[in-house]
Amino acid sequence: MAIEVFNRYENKFLLDQTTYQKIQQRLLWYMEPDQYNRDQEFYTISNIYYDTKDNYLIRNSLAKPKYKEKLRIRSYGTPKADAKVYVEIKKKVCGLVNKRRTALKLDEAYNFVSTGIQPELKIYMNKQVMNEIAYILSLYSLEPKLYLAYDRKALFCKDDNDLRITFDTNIRTRRYDLRLESGDYGESLLERDQWLMEVKAEKSIPLWLSKLLSEHKIFPTSFSKYGVEHKRMVLRNKQLKGDVNVCLRPYSTQRQLVPQYL
Repeated sequence: MAIEVFNRYENKFLLDQTTYQKIQQRLLWYMEPDQYNRDQEFYTISNIYYDTKDNYLIRNSLAKPKYKEKLRIRSYGTPKADAKVYVEIKKKVCGLVNKRRTALKLDEAYNFVSTGIQPELKIYMNKQVMNEIAYILSLYSLEPKLYLAYDRKALFCKDDNDLRITFDTNIRTRRYDLRLESGDYGESLLERDQWLMEVKAEKSIPLWLSKLLSEHKIFPTSFSKYGVEHKRMVLRNKQLKGDVNVCLRPYSTQRQLVPQYL
């Protein structure tokens, strides 16, 4: 059974192609590909993010409160109508990320999130998580807002099962045709050959990893895929109105912060 509850700290890093190639080779000294990458270099994750009509959840998230939450439906690849997907709640409390999810059939997931009515309980569902999702749905009037997909390579530590590192590339989004089964396409979120690396750990990261990041001058940055897309949309709307003239791609591997390791 897939893990349905996660509690961990997550640090994010933006890498260029050269740094990505160097770092992943070194990481394989200590880590190995997860089950989805054993037969393929990348696997695709597709999401539909839900929010209020006025985008309250993502606006609140970007304000960096001590507590924030998101709701999404996630699939691996492009699902068919009867495929299993995950409905996920992602919360962040004082820096600790908590993710809870339950498996549902695609049509069950759509119906649940749109109506707030839980489907008939089946063996592959997590009743407790469905109760939590139902509670969030009772608090907010949510609607599908964004399709977001990316190709991922994931590694886990041979000696520490709590440590996981992922590399995401080819991040693409769209704000129309918001159905997972409609296909894997959208507008690129990052520059070509740019990578988002995430270090996920329940405790502090090991010393060897801290040294490796310092050696390659890889420093944490604040980056939310949904958040970056939302800010880009807001800026684009302002440009169309003639209110502002700004760059729609403010993120680059040259704009990273002072290291703040866990």
